[in-house]
Amino acid sequence: MDMKVITTDCKRNKYWEEQDIKMQEIPCMEAVTIYPEVKRQEMKGFGGAFTESSAFCYSSLSDQEKENFINAYFGEDGLRYNIGRTHLNSCDFALSNYAADEDEGDTAFEKFSLEREEKYIYPMIRDAEKKRKEKIPLLLSPWSPPAYMKTNGEMNHGGFLKEEYYERWAKYLAKYVKEIRKKGFRTSWITVQNEPDAVQTWDSCRYTPRQEGTFAGSYLGPEFEKQGLEDMDIFIWDHNKEAAYERAKEVLAQKNAHQYVKGIGIHWYTGDHFENVRMIREQFSDKEIFFTEGCVEYSRFDRNNEVYKAEMYAHDMAGNFRSGVSAFFDWNLLLDEKGGPNHVGNFCDAPVMCTENFEKIEKHLSYYYIGHFSRYIKPGARAVPVSSWCMEAEGAAFVNPDGERILVLLNRQDSPVKVNAGEGREGVSLELQPHSIVTLCWK
Repeated sequence: MDMKVITTDCKRNKYWEEQDIKMQEIPCMEAVTIYPEVKRQEMKGFGGAFTESSAFCYSSLSDQEKENFINAYFGEDGLRYNIGRTHLNSCDFALSNYAADEDEGDTAFEKFSLEREEKYIYPMIRDAEKKRKEKIPLLLSPWSPPAYMKTNGEMNHGGFLKEEYYERWAKYLAKYVKEIRKKGFRTSWITVQNEPDAVQTWDSCRYTPRQEGTFAGSYLGPEFEKQGLEDMDIFIWDHNKEAAYERAKEVLAQKNAHQYVKGIGIHWYTGDHFENVRMIREQFSDKEIFFTEGCVEYSRFDRNNEVYKAEMYAHDMAGNFRSGVSAFFDWNLLLDEKGGPNHVGNFCDAPVMCTENFEKIEKHLSYYYIGHFSRYIKPGARAVPVSSWCMEAEGAAFVNPDGERILVLLNRQDSPVKVNAGEGREGVSLELQPHSIVTLCWK
């Protein structure tokens, strides 16, 4: 029986290079072993964020480059993304602050409009769905309520949702979901708030654990139920991993929160904290854990170190999947050559970016590293344990619905690593080249 080995090694100009290797009996020494009989979380899929900034960049491309972009992310020859995230009202990667209805006196939401989204975001989603030949399940996330609902009177710089507006904000979010569905899109998940413990110079709103739990359990959940939106799964936190477990404990302790909250969203901006993810999986086994956002910020990292950026992705993805994460949402799908546009100058990297004047798109190394997971792990796959003989060969393992085994291995070291990889006593012997990544597929 053959094992397919897919390799990306930029030093040797290899990108998803495939090779078939005959499986044989392997020694247990220096082994990386998977255990397909021990089934863990079910994988929902992989995707990125349809932000206004990304969609604006997309709209600025030629027809040919638009097709190249859609193929790169959603085509069989690309990353094969099957899910997506988008913002409700504006976010930092929008062209400016905006809300679907900014009129405090419009209690019936008669002025509610998705005209802003229809200009850039929705055409991009429709093109992605044409390529997929199916609806793309969307995760919805608000960055800020309209300014009049907040204690600081503006969409930026944090502030809290005024308690007297809890009910109206819940109705506003339900209205958003219904209006998006009228456009023909599939909405599946919603987070209470993007980064609810951060005061940002851009669109942001804070919630204490008590406030988030109260809003989810006593307002948003019941409002969705009342309006026939029970199929919308509510997620909390949508923020960094280091506080995710404590936050989940406190939020879910609020009245009715456990009933209505279906999952916890995490970001990567404060480090690995895989143990936090694992504790959530163990202590709240009925809740999903989604990786809802991550990107390489130019304010913190060298924009030119492609290998480091790519390895950030693969290391975090593998650790998250080993710990219980069941869906991956990257941040912006596409940005301009500066890492924007961004209405507050918060520039970032993306796996695919435009060249100057939107002449072409270019794929960064992180794109190929993400593909070592997204191209081969199918929706419905189950994560399974992987035991590695050394820290240099880190990875994650899965069993697809058809029984195919998937093992992703990453070598972040400056020297090669020899491994025997497979299950039981059957597999292949490999030498992982320095700063390379491989995906192994077999049945």
